[in-house]
Amino acid sequence: MALRNHSTITEFILLGLAVDPKVQVLLFVLFLGVYLLTVMGNLMMMVVRTDSRLHTPMYFFLSHLSFLDLCFSTVTVPKLLENLLSERKTISKEGCLAQAFFVLDIGGTEIFLLSAMAYDRYAAICHPLLYGQMMSNQLCVRLVWVSWSVSLLDAVINISLTVNLNFCEAYIIPHYSCELPSVLRLSCSDVSSNVVVLIIASLLHGFGTCCLIFFSYVHIFSAILSINSVMGRSKAFSTCSSHLSVVSFFYASALLRYLLPTSGTALELVFSIQYGVITPLLNPLIYSLKNKEVKAAMRRILRKYLQGHS
Repeated sequence: MALRNHSTITEFILLGLAVDPKVQVLLFVLFLGVYLLTVMGNLMMMVVRTDSRLHTPMYFFLSHLSFLDLCFSTVTVPKLLENLLSERKTISKEGCLAQAFFVLDIGGTEIFLLSAMAYDRYAAICHPLLYGQMMSNQLCVRLVWVSWSVSLLDAVINISLTVNLNFCEAYIIPHYSCELPSVLRLSCSDVSSNVVVLIIASLLHGFGTCCLIFFSYVHIFSAILSINSVMGRSKAFSTCSSHLSVVSFFYASALLRYLLPTSGTALELVFSIQYGVITPLLNPLIYSLKNKEVKAAMRRILRKYLQGHS
């Protein structure tokens, strides 16, 4: 292979998920179906938020979560689908860094939003009489803005440090998308400062918000166990089970992907697919299937739509 210096590296090759053309076609059909379901499911959750009975903090956060999942999936899956049908699986250096930027930004915002949703559940279960004061509209809007702002700052810092790196001989990414750990691995520059900044950001983002979620649920479970009625405990826990499911799916895979050393193994692909493709698909299903209010709102919206066209 001819030696390449940083001035000639203008694009990277994304190896994707498979080499066999037949397998690639099957994967294309599979991921196309997953993406379409993800788009429809999250759009549905955003439309449900328009129902006047769901104008509460919980559904305010849920609509933003659906928007984030829709964006997250759109950042990576269309490029994956293109590469599955293309012989030349390339992405420009600028496009690769842009994709890494949005993965960091949107993923970080989702982590913050999940912690805000945990606080919302804490306020609803542990302080039901003060819930309206604790979760005012102003506070909900501020929490969303803080989530976006901090994550944007994190992404800007990390990608700004990456832009000036030199890429010499290695230009093949053993992945279906550009994630910052995979990009840093290709650089022939000293990336020690980049790695330190990325790890610190991941720890502050991940474990910081994870601690907020953990302490919220310690108080929540303590409050639930103090409820005498079995039906009351079951109802209280059901309001948290959806959020806990989403947190488990997203946090475990995202943190492991960004904190473990990058080695280009299949396990890294599994982690990335879980938090970047599967979780955005499952979130609307988890919240719609487990939530009677969401299902009732869907029926009301569908009824209005059918009446309007009859």
